[in-house]
Amino acid sequence: MKPQDELNALIDIWPHEEKLIERAEHVPPALVPEPYRRMLAHDKHMTVTMESYHRCEVDVKIVDRIDDGHLYCRKIVLVKSGTDEVVQFGIVRFDFHYVTDEVRQEIVNGETPLGRVLINHNVLRHIDLGALLEITAGPGLAEHLQMPVGDVTYGRLATIFCNRKPAVDLLEISAPLVSETDPE
Repeated sequence: MKPQDELNALIDIWPHEEKLIERAEHVPPALVPEPYRRMLAHDKHMTVTMESYHRCEVDVKIVDRIDDGHLYCRKIVLVKSGTDEVVQFGIVRFDFHYVTDEVRQEIVNGETPLGRVLINHNVLRHIDLGALLEITAGPGLAEHLQMPVGDVTYGRLATIFCNRKPAVDLLEISAPLVSETDPE
């Protein structure tokens, strides 16, 4: 599936929501500026990456969810633990056929970020990076990431394989970061 088609499929899970993204462009890793490239161009869990970059644990806050028993979708933000400072927005579409009921229940409970749940339960997993995206925030994303409408940030599409099956489709968008060439 083309990156734009996958992006639209994930966004369209909530067709009546405020416009999330004004524009998204597929960008090769070499053209993604730092620190976004380091944050997004890898095959690791974003939970771990965000915790390492921000030097603190992150908590998950569920914005919305749809659960039909086996296919579970949710919109989330990751925040620095104990704060309301958002570091990431995400959409997750998870096929629970490939994990145990215990893993499913912990994910649905929504108290622990998805990556941390899979790591803690030693789920055999592999993350396939689908595409890196330059994203212009629409009103919905701007609200979630506490940023101005029309500003640019970066994200990625990825698939997590659980027990060798494509179980999770992800859209993960970083909150705006300070460029390593910009003064702080």
